[in-house]
Amino acid sequence: MTINCKGTLVDLASPKVMGILNITPDSFFDGGKYKNEAGILNQVEKMILDGATFIDVGAYSSRPGAKHISEEEELQRIVPVINLLIQNFPEIIISVDTFRSRIAQETIDAGAAIINDISGGKMDEKMFETVAHLQVPYILMHMLGTPQNMQKNPVYADITQEIISFFAAEIHKLHQLKLNDVIIDVGFGFGKTNAHNFEILKNLELFKSLEAPILAGISRKSMLYKTLDISAQEALNATTSANTIALLNGANVLRVHDVKEAVEAVKIVNQIK
Repeated sequence: MTINCKGTLVDLASPKVMGILNITPDSFFDGGKYKNEAGILNQVEKMILDGATFIDVGAYSSRPGAKHISEEEELQRIVPVINLLIQNFPEIIISVDTFRSRIAQETIDAGAAIINDISGGKMDEKMFETVAHLQVPYILMHMLGTPQNMQKNPVYADITQEIISFFAAEIHKLHQLKLNDVIIDVGFGFGKTNAHNFEILKNLELFKSLEAPILAGISRKSMLYKTLDISAQEALNATTSANTIALLNGANVLRVHDVKEAVEAVKIVNQIK
């Protein structure tokens, strides 16, 4: 359960927390919040002090129906931020949230350590060979369709089985390319109804059969706030509840907006494991 992040070995047998830094103007929860260097540095410092092992930087909004941006715009947004973070926090382990192989290449060159691909290699055919060449941990996520159409009408015969089959096939391809550090993300909210989301949360333990670390990204998502008829801003308590269930069912990484609360959930669950 150990992954190699630029020479630093991180053991995921004890769950870790990944803090989210959205540098997009239109993300569903914190879009447009971190526009300047001071705002970015303050937020990242807070996440590190609160106990984040990884910081996941995203410059392309993947919320349902989000606006598509060019590679150039994504690069212009993200590379300066990675440079800024490496400069100020030399020990930081940066994950880059992108589905584009060119962004993967350039951000790893700039000092990032992990690639987090919402499309699981489906939106850029060069992604698998790029991450294999870079030899960096790769977060393989399941998504039906694209962010622009994924929530139109997602249908599955047996969602858990279909996603497990998807992961088994893609992990096999990555292993054949000699990439060993693969983390799976079931993709809560990405081409799934609310019922689908809760079914895969309930069945998360079944994904351990794939023998890959499991990342859970449930933080403040609509599966929580729509169920409770509240807003994303009011969904911290629901997020902690869902994260706790994910941990009990085998999650190794929690990807969250609120690091302190997630770290506390890990500490509590560790007491009974």
